[in-house]
Amino acid sequence: MGKPTGFLDYERENSVAVPPKQRIKNFNEFHTPLPKEKQQLQGARCMDCGVPFCQAGMVLGGMVSGCPLNNLVPEWNDLLYNGNWEQAYARLHKTNNFPEFTGRVCPALCENACTCGLNGNAVASKQNEYAIIENAYKEGYAKPRIPKVRTGKKVAVIGSGPSGLATADQLNQRGHSVTVYERSDRIGGLLMYGIPNMKLEKHVIDRKVEIMKEEGVEFATNADIGKDIKASEILKKYDRVVLCCGASNPRDIKAPGREANGIYFAVDFLKSTTKSLLDTGLKDGTYISAKGKNVIVIGGGDTGNDCVGTSIRHGAKSVLQLEMMPKAPDERAESNPWPEWPRVCKTDYGQEEAIAVFGHDPRVYCTTVKKFIADKKGNLCKVQLVKLEGKKDPKTGRMNMVEIEGSEYEVEAELVLIAAGFLGSQKYVTDAFGVEVNERTNVKTDAGCHATNVKNVFVAGDMHRGQSLVVWGIREGRDAAREVDESLMGYTNL
Repeated sequence: MGKPTGFLDYERENSVAVPPKQRIKNFNEFHTPLPKEKQQLQGARCMDCGVPFCQAGMVLGGMVSGCPLNNLVPEWNDLLYNGNWEQAYARLHKTNNFPEFTGRVCPALCENACTCGLNGNAVASKQNEYAIIENAYKEGYAKPRIPKVRTGKKVAVIGSGPSGLATADQLNQRGHSVTVYERSDRIGGLLMYGIPNMKLEKHVIDRKVEIMKEEGVEFATNADIGKDIKASEILKKYDRVVLCCGASNPRDIKAPGREANGIYFAVDFLKSTTKSLLDTGLKDGTYISAKGKNVIVIGGGDTGNDCVGTSIRHGAKSVLQLEMMPKAPDERAESNPWPEWPRVCKTDYGQEEAIAVFGHDPRVYCTTVKKFIADKKGNLCKVQLVKLEGKKDPKTGRMNMVEIEGSEYEVEAELVLIAAGFLGSQKYVTDAFGVEVNERTNVKTDAGCHATNVKNVFVAGDMHRGQSLVVWGIREGRDAAREVDESLMGYTNL
């Protein structure tokens, strides 16, 4: 695959990022792709490694190593190297419905399992994926594929995030008539309102949705099933229903003073910015603004990082990002060997921008909120923080982060953004359809299956597996579509 000596002949070369102090002036994507000739040389670095862990998607050390979609990474890297761009797109699209999304927002599980990464720099597979799909649009390869035969079967997909769109795309290509219901005003779910523009500009989503419409998929927005439309109506109208509503319950911080004004969930903060940006270019002033405020972000994951980057673009006075856990090592520990997912410290775009603007990393480790402090008007003005340390529970043997007595201190804050993850599906939806949930409030199914306890109702995505990655949403949607198709037709070729 690629050039046998490519990984020795060519160094890894990444797309060029706009410097932090320049890119924070807008909400645009900020990477400049390599020229086609240079990108093909990046494909040449893919070696004939014998066991391509990059496409394995298997669990090692409790975490997934390699692509959950089992993307044929070595194949399209080789085709890219040889200049066969159209065939590279065909192989990429065979396993991935939306490489235009994953090529932008996926954490590149393939690269972290790449054999080249064992003793050097991994193959730039994510960037190669981005180049292949964008070239396909430019050259007209990524055109609508209208099914020639319709089965007469009707399927409703509830939710238009990555799992919902993948489910709809697969079932529509099979010839079923699919309608996607979205409770928001725009299609995309997590992709539209959960991921900021600088990571995924929304015209990229609209471009794909328009193609899906041409292919026959119908979309209904502002349609909140379980509130605006009864679940019973959907069940009567369609042969099958697939619930793809995401893990929409944000985890809260139950500290004294939580009722103070100025404390928001990250998802509400990010959505308000994106909606205002798309509606009026932020001129309507309807978004939750961080301008001139001391901001505290609670949570160290991707959503927390997005809050940091967004706050800086608003013009925040300062940004502090709290992480309960200790800082991860900068390099792999011996207990975390390749090709396991590397549990190492990652400095993402938001943190890079904070360092450039404020002169220091915004992250504070082993720290959490002990109390929110409001002024006489009820507006947040300070936050009391406390340091944490790991202690083993003598009964369970588990390590728990506990407060260090006397380590409390106060910091000024007018805006707090809670990015502590999500707890599962929303009750009004699961109650409306009568589906069972497990102890984590994810919709319950048999292991490896997507059929719920309710006849003809299936589930996919975060609503099924819990909060996860876009790439896992696509995988869930593809697997659920296969199961739905088999239930409708008695067999499946998906």
